[in-house]
Amino acid sequence: MPKIIVLPHAQLCPEGAIIEANEGKSLCEALVENDVEIEHACEMSCACTTCHVVIREGFRSLNGSTDDEEDLLDAAWGLEATSRLSCQVKLGQQDITIEIPKYTINHARENH
Repeated sequence: MPKIIVLPHAQLCPEGAIIEANEGKSLCEALVENDVEIEHACEMSCACTTCHVVIREGFRSLNGSTDDEEDLLDAAWGLEATSRLSCQVKLGQQDITIEIPKYTINHARENH
């Protein structure tokens, strides 16, 4: 069972977290089920960027991104080479380390 290491995020996970989840599970679902309340305004349907994360370790172990995901990521705040939409990430066998960006494009929830 892979582990998800969540780096500290001031609002969502101040202490960071280590979560175990089943292989094949959506990263977004695993986070929400373990009380890391990452935004997912489109209800995990790959129609927004509010669940954007940066994969710091384990990126190559994950499923590939689709063209739709890539197009959406172009609009994400703080885009990096290892950025993904957590709703589209299916967990593999390896542990991963993620960082949740400080901001999202969803201005309805600005907690600077």
